[in-house]
Amino acid sequence: MRPSASQSWPLVAPDWLQNGPDWLNDLGYDIYKSFLFDDRYQMYIKGLGNTLLLTFLALLIGVALGVAISLIRVSWDKNHTEMRGPGKAFLGFFNAVSKVYLTVIRGTPMVVQLMIMYFVIFATSRNKVMVAALSFGINSGAYVAEIIRGGIMSIDQGQMEAGRSLGFGYVSTMRYIILPQAFKAVLPTLANEFIVLLKETAVAGYVGLTDITYAGNIIGGTSYDYLFPLLMSALIYLILVMFFTFLVGRLERRLRNSER
Repeated sequence: MRPSASQSWPLVAPDWLQNGPDWLNDLGYDIYKSFLFDDRYQMYIKGLGNTLLLTFLALLIGVALGVAISLIRVSWDKNHTEMRGPGKAFLGFFNAVSKVYLTVIRGTPMVVQLMIMYFVIFATSRNKVMVAALSFGINSGAYVAEIIRGGIMSIDQGQMEAGRSLGFGYVSTMRYIILPQAFKAVLPTLANEFIVLLKETAVAGYVGLTDITYAGNIIGGTSYDYLFPLLMSALIYLILVMFFTFLVGRLERRLRNSER
């Protein structure tokens, strides 16, 4: 609460915070020291920028990694019984590596992966954004891989046979016939994965990266009041999620209309 008139203010506050009812003065003082004093709102702006950049970079890494892993697994599932020689051994090796990757990444907490990446693997690096983006991208790639693999496996086998009958090879059929249909089917799910990834970046503060959550935590510690700083962090996340959910909804409606 705001100190009484006989006490000194712990922070320099404008005169308007000391005029009016006590409850209003207390509320204004709490808001002032959480957002306005010493331009603390700029930390939220910096945190918002880092969160969006981190999410975007991690999404790019996750999609690229997920596509590669899903193609390896689908190719093995569909063709390993017909393959012979070094090609089968080569694909089998990468399929086994992919299974280990999926098991480890989906079976361990994201925050532990982030800390291992920052404090162990890239212990000499101080580029927190890139290390965190790589960590979140690798984690997201495991889930994207299963999303895309499910989309590919949902395409009727007749599509592959139709491509082969037109003279396409396996790779060409996947590229021009199967993958476009699969991506259209899983695009809303991938968009929702982006929203989940956005919220998962809230643990980036464990490595000292100034994101939205970290900004609220630091401001709460320096102002000795966590209520308004953390509420502001939650509000920013809520607005972002609502905005991107709206965009995903529009995307889903457009895809449904295109199928009519």
